[in-house]
Amino acid sequence: MENHFNKVKDFLLDLGYQITHEDTTDGVLVISKEDDGIRNLVIGLADPIVIFEQFIFDVSHEKDVFKSLLKKNRDIIHGAFVLDETGTKVIFRDTVQLENLDRNELEGTLNSLSLLMSEYSDEIIAFSKN
Repeated sequence: MENHFNKVKDFLLDLGYQITHEDTTDGVLVISKEDDGIRNLVIGLADPIVIFEQFIFDVSHEKDVFKSLLKKNRDIIHGAFVLDETGTKVIFRDTVQLENLDRNELEGTLNSLSLLMSEYSDEIIAFSKN
C-alpha cells in the first residue's frame, strides 16, 4: 500500500497540488489548489480503489436543489455529486481503480472537479444560501 501511496503523492506534487495532510497508515491525503476550486479534497487509498471526496455545501431539503444536482451529474466527466450519510452535506465523489492508476487518470478526476467548481459556482453559491 505504501508504494501506491507514494505514487499518488508524487503525482499530486507533480501536478502542483498542496498536500495539507497525509497519513500513510490510513492511506489518506488531503490536498488543496484553491485557484482551481479545490480545497480540502480528501483522497483515500482503500485497495483496490482510490476515493476522492470534497465537501461542497450544506443542503436544505428542497427538491429543486436535488433535481438540479442530479441533472448536473449527467454533465460531470468524472465523479458525481452525492449526499453524505446524514443527507445534509453535498460532496463531490469519484472512485478509480488503484492498481492501474496513472497520472492522467488522477489528473482527469481533479480537472473534472476543477471544471465543475468553475462552471457551476454560481449555482453552488445559491444552493448553499438556502
